[in-house]
Amino acid sequence: MSQQQLGRGPLRSRQPRPDPPAPDEDPSDASPPARFVGWLGGLGAAAAGYGVFQFLFSVLPDSLDGSAARYVISGVSGLATFVAAWLAAALLRARAAAAAADPARAAAVGPAAMAPGAPGPLPRVFASAYGTLVDQVSVVADPERGRLTGWPHSLGENTPSRPTPVGTAYGLHIMLDLGVPDGGLSTGDLVDTLWRLRLPDGGWSARSQGSEARPEVTALVLGALARAGTSADRLAAEVDRCTGAFTRQLDRAGLESTHVVTTVLRGLLRAAPRCEILPGLREALADGAISDPRRDHLRCWGYRLQPPYGRPSPLHTAQAVVALDRAARVLGEDTDARSARARTAREDGLRWLLSCPDAPHDTCPDLENLHEEVRRPRTDDPSRHEVLNVRHFTASWLVRALLSPGALEIARADGLEDEWRVRLDGAVAAVWAGQSDGIWSWGRGDSTELRRPMWMTYQGLSALRAHAVWMYQPDG
Repeated sequence: MSQQQLGRGPLRSRQPRPDPPAPDEDPSDASPPARFVGWLGGLGAAAAGYGVFQFLFSVLPDSLDGSAARYVISGVSGLATFVAAWLAAALLRARAAAAAADPARAAAVGPAAMAPGAPGPLPRVFASAYGTLVDQVSVVADPERGRLTGWPHSLGENTPSRPTPVGTAYGLHIMLDLGVPDGGLSTGDLVDTLWRLRLPDGGWSARSQGSEARPEVTALVLGALARAGTSADRLAAEVDRCTGAFTRQLDRAGLESTHVVTTVLRGLLRAAPRCEILPGLREALADGAISDPRRDHLRCWGYRLQPPYGRPSPLHTAQAVVALDRAARVLGEDTDARSARARTAREDGLRWLLSCPDAPHDTCPDLENLHEEVRRPRTDDPSRHEVLNVRHFTASWLVRALLSPGALEIARADGLEDEWRVRLDGAVAAVWAGQSDGIWSWGRGDSTELRRPMWMTYQGLSALRAHAVWMYQPDG
């Protein structure tokens, strides 16, 4: 059995690619200039030039100085027509090839170029995502927990769509990002549902984790509740339960997982920014960085924070950069050695992401989605393991890391501003290419069946929104 099957490393899956152009696309849908140029190019540049030559030779008056003059004028005109037709057809073919190779960029750039001042496609994507989530929200009357309003782990599940803590927490994040433009959905109902989904002994867990609370899921829910306005006093007891269970004795596997530690760190920085455990988690994350000899010995992260670390991972490096950046803004960065190590590790992680040697950067291996397993011994039977399957939308994490405050300044200081822009543009293009009407899908291995996980749509929308805010340049 492979290491990946044993849960010792992440499983890789290819980055979702945009659908190819439909083979039966109607050419009549093209604009009139494009149809004309295509028709002219279809005749052949030589045929067009010869036609012009024949026409001019037949209509030029005999008063010109002999037939030689008419031949010269007609020949030059025909040659000019040949060159113009050939160049126009070549340009049209080049544009079509570029659009087929990068439909996301063509869709994003094309409308703006054709209609200055017109709204871009992003508002339409946000509106479509909101409409889909409102249409597919699940409302269940639970005999023990009362009315539940939220989402399962993925949209369109075949089983009864009972809200789950993970799906509803990410849905709440999406609604807060989109601003809930109408009364079709109440964030208050989502907040109440998350509290009702709390386990009897406190905390929250993923659907596959059973009835035992886990720190990464609890921190995710607490972060969403805090962002929605829940008071620190109400969250305090759950924060204590979360941190009390996140120790090496009780959850060694979680403390050695880059994904788990970064998730807990981000969630608690929102829900309890003065929590005593936070400096220690930041230090553990910084100390878990590894040196990569293939990229100038820059420090980065694997999927584990303790040996065996696993291979250097763009996904986990981006997650660590985002978590350490948020910790620096909330906790501050003093001049002590621990803060300095965390800052140096974060900056090295950014430089490592900028040093990707492959191209093009919208399909390079650094953007491959990942699948990893977090395995923990079960408390009721330590000989057996609880397995949490975690899928990662890598491109969205790279966008967030490259847009973190200070990333561009580091790139400029190192003379890497061009690399920063190219890699950011590539990651954004990969994020955009994965959506359809504002919803992102995850393929199930070799199967043609697609899942539409709530977390993936949240991460996609969040990355595009952050990039749009970064790129905004008001007129004047």
